Formats: sequence, structure tokens, C-alpha cells
Amino acid sequence: MQAEEVLKIVQEILDERKGQYITTLDVRGKTSFTDYMVLVTGTSNRHLKSLCDYVEERLKESGFKALGVEGDITSDWVLLDLGDVIVHAMTAQAREFYQLEKLWSVDRPKENEAEVG
Repeated sequence: MQAEEVLKIVQEILDERKGQYITTLDVRGKTSFTDYMVLVTGTSNRHLKSLCDYVEERLKESGFKALGVEGDITSDWVLLDLGDVIVHAMTAQAREFYQLEKLWSVDRPKENEAEVG
């Protein structure tokens, strides 16, 4: 299954299951370990885990197996690793604290290019 197909399923499930503030970051060219990061805010720790469980189950039905899940029912951040797509399900407080959108939107200097400032 191509990254874009996985991404579409992820976005649909998160929306269907009432994920909030769904944001997709295209990190191709910024990192070698994934192509897309999907950030979603859940209303509770249980909601975070269930969002990732639903995504994992739906992809499994399509013959796609997740590489791993980090976090559980007590976590304020659950990470679902789908290879070319990584889902970060977070509470509002965790999302505000870690600010992944800001972190990954920073344009870093290329190798052998001096930082100015």
C-alpha cells in the first residue's frame, strides 16, 4: 500500500472517530524515516488510544500491518508507526507543550550551509 493510500485512510478514520485538530505534515526531504506525520488531538487518554486502535484495525483489514504502537490508555501521547506515515495522537496539553507542528516547520540549514543568527 502506498503512503498516500495509508494517509487517506488515517485521515478518514481520525475524522470519523472525532479526532480534533487533525494536521498532516509532509516531512519528505526533512527526514529519512517517514514521509508524513499526522497529528491529532483527543479528548481523553482513552480517546487517544482508541483513535490509534481504530486506525490500526482498519489498515489490518486492508492487509497492512502497523510497525508499532507506543503509549497506552494512561498516556497523553500515543504514537502509531505505519512506516511512511506516523500518527501522533495527543492530549491538548501535550500537543501544546511539544509543539510538533512548529518543530517540523522549521527550515534547517542544509549540510555545509552555515547558520546565520
